[in-house]
Amino acid sequence: MTVLVTGAGGFIGSHLTEALLSQGYKVRALVHYNSQNNWGHLRELRPELQSKLEVCLGDITDTYLVTSLVAGCEVVFHLAALIGIPYSYQAPASYVATNVCGTLNVLQACRQASVRRLIVTSTSEVYGTARYTPINEAHPLQAQSPYAASKIAADKLAESYFCSYDLPVVTFRPFNTYGPRQSARAIIPTVLTQAIAKVEKITLGNLEPKRDLTFVSDTVQAFLLAAQTPGIEGETIHFGQGTAVSVAEIAQRCLSVVGSKAEIVSVTERQRPQHSEVQLLLCDASKAQRMLGWKPIISLDEGLSRVADYVRSYSEQYRHRDYVV
Repeated sequence: MTVLVTGAGGFIGSHLTEALLSQGYKVRALVHYNSQNNWGHLRELRPELQSKLEVCLGDITDTYLVTSLVAGCEVVFHLAALIGIPYSYQAPASYVATNVCGTLNVLQACRQASVRRLIVTSTSEVYGTARYTPINEAHPLQAQSPYAASKIAADKLAESYFCSYDLPVVTFRPFNTYGPRQSARAIIPTVLTQAIAKVEKITLGNLEPKRDLTFVSDTVQAFLLAAQTPGIEGETIHFGQGTAVSVAEIAQRCLSVVGSKAEIVSVTERQRPQHSEVQLLLCDASKAQRMLGWKPIISLDEGLSRVADYVRSYSEQYRHRDYVV
């Protein structure tokens, strides 16, 4: 089976691409164009997997490129997106162009090519601060950042293409995924990086928000199940551990994993705008369990240990900086 993965050079996309290749899929990978011909995290795949991979450097906002990439693919995994919430405050138009218009390009191309299944990747950020917990798929949507607004728009476009054109699209909403290859600016890598560098003080923003963390291999497993499970067209499905952990606790557990006694300090200049901060995300994954047979396997402590090992192995990529998170 030939499949397309957009955003294949990124964190989750590279893990998904690796898993698909390992299972014998023929993978066409879209990586954002850059002048260094850099494949992103796909460079870390084993040579025997890289040799089977068809990589295209381009931009999801290019309609003609997306149309050509989708042609001949049976399943499309759409992960390409701008995801940094702080940057969305500075460049909201970029998020609309990539996350909304880029998704529209994928939807239209999949419609023209009559693909068997399109999986659009959403985010738990579309819910904003939880009005009730655990959050199920019926929870109201609330855009508390330009990033969240762009993803809500993309999700609604996907919904419209199912309702209007019977496009076999499924919308996935993973709650906070973490693991090896995650951006050094994310909370877990930045704490581990500084702890491994033996700093005495780690400065973060708001320590109170709580997140539901899923290890990347569990997230990828959900995508693999969605490629094969019949009867889920038009559905929105999210998945998470079902446990909410505060930023303060996440940081402390990171320190424990590497044996650091660094002090965690919260500063106001690193916090989101007051009304933009999402205070609580806690997943009800019963629909994913019921429809996909999915359940998480990797515990938080085991996952943090794996990330710490990765940070040590890729010390240049994660060299200590004073990151804003």
